[in-house]
Amino acid sequence: MLNHKDIKELAKARHKDTRVLLRGKCYDGAIYLCGYAVELALKARICRTLRWVGYPATGREFENYRSFKTHDLGVLLHLSGIETRIKTKFLTEWSAVVQWNPESRYAPVGGATQADANLMVGSTKMLLSKL
Repeated sequence: MLNHKDIKELAKARHKDTRVLLRGKCYDGAIYLCGYAVELALKARICRTLRWVGYPATGREFENYRSFKTHDLGVLLHLSGIETRIKTKFLTEWSAVVQWNPESRYAPVGGATQADANLMVGSTKMLLSKL
């Protein structure tokens, strides 16, 4: 079980990594880590909403919580209990971030532009502060 406070710290750390990648013109990596940071922050928020000490991490821990075993940011936002608030107040940022797909880690290098990365990093920063 991943402690929800540790998950939140991981999200912040991964976002910090994105800024380093952005400065190094590694736009694909920055975008990928932004999505991962938002995924972690949403899982921490789910723990907070459901008053869980931690988020399931192993196959055995997920046994009775299969719907929570996802990387889909839309599903995780729905499970977080704050979907309406985020989509109402931060629709622009959410619209940028929700395009993320964990399978993008297999995409060819060079597909993302600096503008894409800047949008994702900025949107992620705003959402992390609200999740």
